[in-house]
Amino acid sequence: MTRPSARIISRECSAIATIAYRDFTKLLRDRPRMLAGLIFPVLFIGVLGTSLNAAIGHDIGFDFLAFVFTGVFAQVLFQSSAAGVMSLIEDRENDFSQELFIAPVSRYSIIFGKILGETLVSYAAGVGVLLFGLIIGVPFTSLQLLLVILAGFAACFLGGAFGVLVLANLSSQRTVAQVFPFILFPQIFLAGVFNPIDKLPLVLAFLSRATPLTYVVDLVRNAYYGATPSGAMARAVAFSPLVDITVIGVLFFVFLVFGTMLFIRREQNR
Repeated sequence: MTRPSARIISRECSAIATIAYRDFTKLLRDRPRMLAGLIFPVLFIGVLGTSLNAAIGHDIGFDFLAFVFTGVFAQVLFQSSAAGVMSLIEDRENDFSQELFIAPVSRYSIIFGKILGETLVSYAAGVGVLLFGLIIGVPFTSLQLLLVILAGFAACFLGGAFGVLVLANLSSQRTVAQVFPFILFPQIFLAGVFNPIDKLPLVLAFLSRATPLTYVVDLVRNAYYGATPSGAMARAVAFSPLVDITVIGVLFFVFLVFGTMLFIRREQNR
């Protein structure tokens, strides 16, 4: 006979898988989103990365194309997951979220299922970015590719949790469209997606370290450069992998817990 705890775990896992599957199947019907998720990374890596690598790559002592590629890859996954959770607002406006929250499963399972679904969705764009990087000549070993893919999952999960925290405080899709870019875009520059952050002015260095995206970008770079240690790693990476993983884990927990609490409170007050 199945024990109650086993039934509960099975029910929660089933709920997580169902919600994640729903989000992934929605992506398959939304081809414009898939295309849009590839356009800007291709432009940033292909145009900015290639041109700057030719201009300053030798002066800074490492392959700037690979530097931009790892930054854009992490940023795309983080941003896609955070923006994808925006559909929670759509679900709220359609009263679908209330139907979810009266289901006999943990609220955290519902939110985590949403984050997991957006992680799968984000990796649809992430795979395209990886393939483009290989096509334009970003050097990869098998170990580097594996470690970068694993680090990318951390970017997705933290981006999804960050999105939950932000969107829990917003009331409509129109507000999201107006506010979200102002929360996300400054992080792209502060996190060092296109530039090293080791010599920033004091104020910008503080803001950079307070930016969640900083740590996922740095973790992806640790995965890429750490697989083949060289002098480039010291110049391209800001923190140790342990620091990145610890900060990402703490932020994910904090964002998930408080974001879920705020979202539930808003649903209850409707």
